Amino acid sequence: MNQERRTLVTFRDVCKSYDGATQVVEHLDLDIHEGEFLSLLGPSGSGKTTCLMMLAGFESPTRGEIRLGGKLLNATPPHKRDIGMVFQNYALFPHMSVAQNVGYALTVRRMPAAEKHSAVQRALRMVRMEEYAERAPARLSGGQQQRVALARALVFNPRLVLMDEPLGALDKRLREHMQIELKELHRELGLTFVYVTHDQNEALTMSDRVAVFDRGRIQQIDRVDSLYETPVNSTVANFVGDNNVFVGQVVSVDGARCEIVLPGGVSLRGRASAPFAIGDTVRGCARPERLALLGPDEAAGGTHFNVIRARSDGVIYFGDHLRLRFSLRGQQAGFVKVPLGNRHLPECAAGNDVLIGFAEEHLRVFS
Repeated sequence: MNQERRTLVTFRDVCKSYDGATQVVEHLDLDIHEGEFLSLLGPSGSGKTTCLMMLAGFESPTRGEIRLGGKLLNATPPHKRDIGMVFQNYALFPHMSVAQNVGYALTVRRMPAAEKHSAVQRALRMVRMEEYAERAPARLSGGQQQRVALARALVFNPRLVLMDEPLGALDKRLREHMQIELKELHRELGLTFVYVTHDQNEALTMSDRVAVFDRGRIQQIDRVDSLYETPVNSTVANFVGDNNVFVGQVVSVDGARCEIVLPGGVSLRGRASAPFAIGDTVRGCARPERLALLGPDEAAGGTHFNVIRARSDGVIYFGDHLRLRFSLRGQQAGFVKVPLGNRHLPECAAGNDVLIGFAEEHLRVFS
């Protein structure tokens, strides 16, 4: 579907350095499609927020071009970019009412009073805050303040809405509720949303596409399902979702498949992410939900099935599932997501040996 959308924003060879030596953003090429919900995901210092701030106009690129609808933005001030912005701390004026806060952007644009009142009421209706129009921000909850900040970003009908971790100050339950509301609002309005977060679950829940940043570069940009199931490197695999990591050496290569042997002698087969040579040290990554507890009668598996014998480190209760922690010689600790009521759970007391199996298609091998 993204191929059918027009490109609204382009970054071309954009770099950003504050000291002339260290590149915070490095050779960034990015197309943002009209009407999509794009999340910029990455750890602190990865360059995602700097990218957003350059698009908003609060930072200037050291080199390269940023365009909105084909128009070069590099020298355009923030208030002339037709971009709405929602900040992490909401940035509401405490001495103004909710309606005055929402209408501030229209006051700056010298909109006539009658038109401004109508636009403010429409924006407040969008976020279901019209009954709080005369209330001061200090008398609102965190979730209500977030809605007001969003209404202020939407009130002048921008072509693009930018959000810098706007749910970070909310508790877990309210944050999850607001994720659903934001996604629904995006669907209703059809606007382009660009959302910065370090929370992988938040990005996967709301986005059409996610761009994973690390050390100033986009490691991968893709649909959420492709990003999760087919990460292009170990950085993406380990940042997006949970992973079990098996470090070993390549002993055979068969097209897009390869076999690796772990220090303890366990042999695993998986999908190679790049051409490998015999003897290369690699990392095999498998999602915890792709692993299964096996009984002795199931351990034979099949030609395309990996089986490992590990030591149980105990079971943790997570409400809707259990997590079996396990240890394997020469590897970091791993875990398996186990459904409630699994028949092999009584055999998983800490210290016991357990059999774990998974299909080779679910092991991705990275350099």
